[in-house]
Amino acid sequence: MNIADATTFDRVYREHRQTVFHAALRITKDAPQADDVVHDVFVRLWRRPDRFDASRGELASYLRLMARSRALDLWRERQAAGRAHDRLTAVVERAEPMQADEPAGAAIADERAVTVRSALRELPEAQREAVVLAYWGGLTAEEISRRVDVPLGTVKSRIRLGLVKMRGLVADTLPEPEFA
Repeated sequence: MNIADATTFDRVYREHRQTVFHAALRITKDAPQADDVVHDVFVRLWRRPDRFDASRGELASYLRLMARSRALDLWRERQAAGRAHDRLTAVVERAEPMQADEPAGAAIADERAVTVRSALRELPEAQREAVVLAYWGGLTAEEISRRVDVPLGTVKSRIRLGLVKMRGLVADTLPEPEFA
């Protein structure tokens, strides 16, 4: 079967899109997200038909496995984003509000910003980029990996190493945050 052929690909899509959709829906529990997974799976198949090896199994199984993997990625991203939002909300609720018109609060905020920027400048370029994209850009490690075209594990290591180095650089300057 030549999946790279448009007619064959169209037939494969019509035969398997429902199966792929249901495999994704079981994990995402969200029809629009399951539709996104279907799109991703078939775009990947169209772009790289050589990745399917008929000697290793059936096409339907291969497509369901791709759908399951992509759906799990999306589910994990959603879970991580929810946990990050919850942590941020908890920290913001505990933090004492600084009034913009309060000179002492503004001075402290300015001093912290200068200290953090200074620590960022001390990081190697790759670590600085990863930390900035993660914390100020709001991107997940997977999104950063795709954006800068490096392996996911490398991005995670860059973020971790950058944060460890920054913590060491600002340890004497900034007080430790108070978490419950």
